[in-house]
Amino acid sequence: MKKILLIDDNREIRENTAEILELANYKVFTADNGKSGVEMALEHKPDLIICDIMMPVLDGYGVLHLLNQHPELHHTAFIFLSAKTEVGEIRKGMSLGADDYITKPFEGTELLNAVEIRLRKADLIRKDIMGGITGVQQLLSIQQGKDILHAFTEDRNINHYKKKQIIYSEGNHPSRLFYISKGKVKTFKVNEEGKELVVGLYATGEFLGHVALLEHAAYNETAEAIEDCEIAVIPREDFETLVNSNNEVSSLFIKMLAHDVAQKETQLLGLAYNSLRRKVADALISLQKKFQQNGESEFSMEITRENLATIAGTATESLIRTLSDFKAEKMINIHDGVITITDLKKLVNLAN
Repeated sequence: MKKILLIDDNREIRENTAEILELANYKVFTADNGKSGVEMALEHKPDLIICDIMMPVLDGYGVLHLLNQHPELHHTAFIFLSAKTEVGEIRKGMSLGADDYITKPFEGTELLNAVEIRLRKADLIRKDIMGGITGVQQLLSIQQGKDILHAFTEDRNINHYKKKQIIYSEGNHPSRLFYISKGKVKTFKVNEEGKELVVGLYATGEFLGHVALLEHAAYNETAEAIEDCEIAVIPREDFETLVNSNNEVSSLFIKMLAHDVAQKETQLLGLAYNSLRRKVADALISLQKKFQQNGESEFSMEITRENLATIAGTATESLIRTLSDFKAEKMINIHDGVITITDLKKLVNLAN
């Protein structure tokens, strides 16, 4: 049962609104001023907060400001409830991070529709947004009910890439967005000595090459097929039109960029400070997280030792010796070039 915190100093409105929400099968907590509301939010961790603006002790803007200081409440949906209808007041509330704004008086249906939409959206935002189309489309469908991105990627020209074939090269300027319909892709950089470092892994359902398009810059890495791939090609003009015309799409691509940056920062820290065994373990775990299919009890993948070494950031010979140690310790199994993780927990908890 979803939990809702209702903060309003008007007892009649507070009780009537709480009754409507309870009839819709929500667990409702109420507070009659902003200070009490903040205390109850920290205690009960509601899924959504409905808050009046003009209240004694602490007004609604103050409530939202204080709640923003607590990371555990960052993804809690927040709706302002007020008689104020001036554009400036609405803009102020939204700029502080409110998700919606309902003016008094309101119909019960209006309130419940807003609550349902915000709860569903908050549930999606709490999920890890990767580079794939599914999370983006789910969020769009909440507000628009249309398969925008499925339509965006359908009926596109499909390019077929063989294993080890280059999709785009570092230094070239982008003219298209790539969408992986089938297969696995790596992106990598090469130093002056010709050594590779894998900086990204991409699977079916993910976009590729969007960073350079968004930056209006040349590719800063090379993309290569890890296995035979089918990739939809989307002209740059179509991509820019979609991003510029839809705030939800642009927002989610920004989140994808932020996720990529966070991953690369973690990767760099590992390369700088982790032991050889930890680097190889992390490489295997990254493959498992990226490519394991739902329902698979164990993760297996055929990958060249050279590719795995570039992901781990180590020499091929060192990688092979470490894999042999992992096999002897029964964390993995190797058969005909296929690596199977047999003890993921032990691999994750491996000492550095």
